Amino acid sequence: MNKYQAIFEPLTIKRMTLKNRIAMPPMGTNFANQNGSFNDKHYSYYEQRAKGGTGLIILENVCFDYPMGTNGTTQLRMDNDQFIPGLWEFNERMHAYGTKTCVQINHAGASAYGLRLNGVQPVSASNIPSKTGNTVPRPLTKEEIYEIIAKYGEAANRAQRAGFDSVEIHAGHSYLLSQFLSPIYNKRTDEFGGTPENRARFTKLVIEAVRQAVGPFFPIFLRISADEMLPNGNTLEDSIELLNFIAEDVDVIDVSAALNDSLQYQIDKMNLPDGWRSYMAKAVKEKFPEKIIATSGNIRDPKRATEILENGDADILHMGRGLIAEPNWANKVENGQEALLRKCISCNIGCADHRIAKSRPLRCTVNPDVYYEDAYKEDQIKNPIKMVVVGGGTTALEAANTAAEIGAEVSLYEEKNYLGGLAHEIARFPDKKRIDDFVEYLENRTTENNITVHLNQRFGLNDLANEKPDIIVNATGAKPLLPPIKGLHDELAKDNRKVFTIFDILGDLAKFDTFEGEEIVVIGGGAVGLDVVEYYAERGARKVSIVEMQGTVGKDLDMITRLAMMEVIEKYDVEVHTDTTLLEVRGDNFLVKMPNGEERELPFTKGFVALGMKADAPLENDFVTYANENNATYLNLGDSKQARRIYEGSQEARANILTAVHGKDRQLTATVVHRKNRQLAATV
Repeated sequence: MNKYQAIFEPLTIKRMTLKNRIAMPPMGTNFANQNGSFNDKHYSYYEQRAKGGTGLIILENVCFDYPMGTNGTTQLRMDNDQFIPGLWEFNERMHAYGTKTCVQINHAGASAYGLRLNGVQPVSASNIPSKTGNTVPRPLTKEEIYEIIAKYGEAANRAQRAGFDSVEIHAGHSYLLSQFLSPIYNKRTDEFGGTPENRARFTKLVIEAVRQAVGPFFPIFLRISADEMLPNGNTLEDSIELLNFIAEDVDVIDVSAALNDSLQYQIDKMNLPDGWRSYMAKAVKEKFPEKIIATSGNIRDPKRATEILENGDADILHMGRGLIAEPNWANKVENGQEALLRKCISCNIGCADHRIAKSRPLRCTVNPDVYYEDAYKEDQIKNPIKMVVVGGGTTALEAANTAAEIGAEVSLYEEKNYLGGLAHEIARFPDKKRIDDFVEYLENRTTENNITVHLNQRFGLNDLANEKPDIIVNATGAKPLLPPIKGLHDELAKDNRKVFTIFDILGDLAKFDTFEGEEIVVIGGGAVGLDVVEYYAERGARKVSIVEMQGTVGKDLDMITRLAMMEVIEKYDVEVHTDTTLLEVRGDNFLVKMPNGEERELPFTKGFVALGMKADAPLENDFVTYANENNATYLNLGDSKQARRIYEGSQEARANILTAVHGKDRQLTATVVHRKNRQLAATV
């Protein structure tokens, strides 16, 4: 019996039976065509997750009231029957793998996308923006409320006709129904505002309209923000009270959390533990034992997933970003391939920040191809090709594995005694430990692919001569940027110093585990500097300060991590100095120039200089020379090309390696053909 048997227990909801308890919740993608229809990449994205064994896929929220209810840069639509054929094909593709389907019908309300640009005011319960700084909406009239209720019913009927097995009503996350349920947004004084029963009325009427549209045997899911995680918002207890008025006609309660202004608890920040929301699901389950309960929240580890089910906290596990990262999660767990799980690290760069903050299509830091997954492995090379990778970070490991998986012979050289590079080092911070999940996956994949790994070995020109590679990949990473600021290099050279770089703390975190009474000053308000701030502030340092030359800290962070960092800064009274320049580094203080021109000393017990990273490729000229003289291909990838994030390195490694290896393969084939033609001509 599989040790994770609870995950693979079938579950029947009305006339729908799920083959396992893994569900993909609705997540926007920005994949749809501008007219609201599917395209081949969009289909393939979902198809990978169905093929990977997912029991239920809930299609991303689909607009049924265009344009007032739209959400996202590009969004699927179902506001009329012309969209049914595309939705029907989606269902055919999912059902081919035994996956059941659901569609989330949702009205964005005050969260509607782009209406400000069109000069149209969005609608809501009241005139409260759904997010601080967003457009002020206008309150819906009663007549408009009932018109929208009717459209929910029409959408549910259309979903049923399009072949879906179930339907989900979104009543959380600062969308329209949430805007009526939440006292933060709902300031109405009519029958749709005020008391919990009145605030629940709109949602109750929507559920009734949907039930009437789909009949008694069609499963209805309801998604709620069980705890809004904001002052004056609904608490878990408040939401349970609201459910008393609306839960009767729903079959599944999807217990989520948070609103737009607490987004780091909705799209979970990295340091929240696996399944952290399960206590909310358990509370709802205890109150409504007859309902099926779904939970979510950084669920990555199959052991934790099993524990949630066996404890009776929930019946369905929503795994959102986890399935973006690893479409084959269910199959790998069921088949004993846990070591090869590509776990989501909750960095929120390609999925949340790309999609929401930057209006880009969804991507993933740890999964270079969210559309076609392993399809590249089918195109194997025909000639023997030898590749050497210099460096052992995440870019180097992705490059090495990609090449090996299409048939190349690969050797990798790393001068340290461990793999993972800066990613592994950053993961030493307790709040960043999830990053090591990616490193561990890459190491296990490297073993699976029989890649020759040389640790504790600095690559030199003799190795180049011995290896005689067809392709050389330089991925030696980056080093700290240490400009010629007065006193900086002198202080860093001292034995008993109080000034450190990021590599000092990452190299031996145990030497930096004193917190009480510490006065910490960090120079540099980027990602690395804020990691140091977070580390000390959360552990009780007496005072923590950060200095940034630009006008804001965290400018290079994704939106979720930045929200989380701003929360840390506020909660622990971190002193922030922006538009402030470092003038001199001294033994126990930094001399800085404040925005008003005043020079000021910032004293510290420990000072950290985190001014960013710069590319480090010391052997590049030698590699270029060798490549030119030996008809070899040279690639410089990742931080050794330009200091960036894991995301850019992974994407760059996959794309460039496939191009280089296949290009070399074609070149070798052409050479062989040319030689044979010459031999044939000589014979004739």
